[in-house]
Amino acid sequence: MLGVFLGSLFGSLVLGVPIAFALILSGVALMFIMGTFDSQIIAQNLINGANNFSLMAIPFFVLAGELMNAGGISKRIVSFAMALVGHIRGGLGFVAIIASVLFAGLSGSAVADTAALGAILIPMMVSRGYKIDRSTGLICASGIIAPVIPPSIPMIIFGVTSGVSITQLFMGGIIPGIMMGGGLLIVWAFLARKDDTAKLPKRSSGKEILSAIKQASWALFLPVIIIGGLRGGIFTPTEAAVVAAFYALFVGLFVYREIKVKELYSVLVAAAKTTSVVMFVAAAAMVSAWLITVANVPTEIANMLSGVIEHPLMLLLLINLLLLAVGLVMDLTPAILIFTPVLLPVVKMAGIDPVYFGIIMVINLCIGLITPPVGTVLYVGCGISKIDILQITRGILPFLLVHVIVLLLLILFPSIIMVPLQWLT
Repeated sequence: MLGVFLGSLFGSLVLGVPIAFALILSGVALMFIMGTFDSQIIAQNLINGANNFSLMAIPFFVLAGELMNAGGISKRIVSFAMALVGHIRGGLGFVAIIASVLFAGLSGSAVADTAALGAILIPMMVSRGYKIDRSTGLICASGIIAPVIPPSIPMIIFGVTSGVSITQLFMGGIIPGIMMGGGLLIVWAFLARKDDTAKLPKRSSGKEILSAIKQASWALFLPVIIIGGLRGGIFTPTEAAVVAAFYALFVGLFVYREIKVKELYSVLVAAAKTTSVVMFVAAAAMVSAWLITVANVPTEIANMLSGVIEHPLMLLLLINLLLLAVGLVMDLTPAILIFTPVLLPVVKMAGIDPVYFGIIMVINLCIGLITPPVGTVLYVGCGISKIDILQITRGILPFLLVHVIVLLLLILFPSIIMVPLQWLT
């Protein structure tokens, strides 16, 4: 059954079938093998896959991200970071990392984070003598922090697929996200010290820093609202998404006044297009997930891994090697939807906390966004900087290594996630 599922899935992908249809076809293949083909089951699971209250958070967070980009929030976050660290050697690199961490608390999407900040910072970095491959690599590596720090669209998808608390996933991602940003700061400081081409702008005055803080305060307050509301039980993740979208609309229309009423249509259409792709893949994944369970695929995998289930650390290391390989050839969202129902039962048998596993899985697959040949974020960076995939791969290698080291630390020391999680929830 496992061979039929994976063979039909990856065979369809090799032939160029879109991921959503490939998921449906792999489910149909399982049905034929079991002799239980029924088109009504496919239709019913497609509807059930999209008919989920928690998934409603995705369109609202996507809309919030579009409104933030159109409303000038990303520009003000960059200006705030520039006022703080722009004068340091290699300062624009520090600006990129700090701005990415701050913007991660607003967007929840690696692609949105990379596109918004890359369009602003990459031309600035190149004009001031920074190496274009290294600069683009840094922006891309910083961009994948967005799906780790709440609000995180991939964690919503994992939570819906696994039945794990999305609020706990959000809270558990805060420390790992900060660690990823901190690791990038350390490596960039080392690289910038040896880079003679980095120019040093003048230090911002106290008045300029206060002005930047004032301008960015509306943007910086949104993560406080979201995390505080979730932590205090004021609203659910779905309600938090609605709050974020309304807040971004209010700030863009009435505070910064960079969104015109006539522009709202194009913003809504862009959000709808992104949402439709994610929701269709989520609905299609429900078909294959249901049939994976009926076909007893998790039990097959558990039998294959029976020798290491009694050793949770070894099991986690093997699973993460598998997921790193998956990230090379598959995008983040479909990978979560496909492998969560397959791996989670095995993880539970080994006594591993599902919330902890979800955070590890999301971070692992986020690394896949910056690894060729299918790294989505890499191609966004290439499009902005006009360089080829080989150049950006060379530039991103030291930052990619940082993220792998952070992932390994989280696997070896689960308390890094679990201790703060217990306090935050």
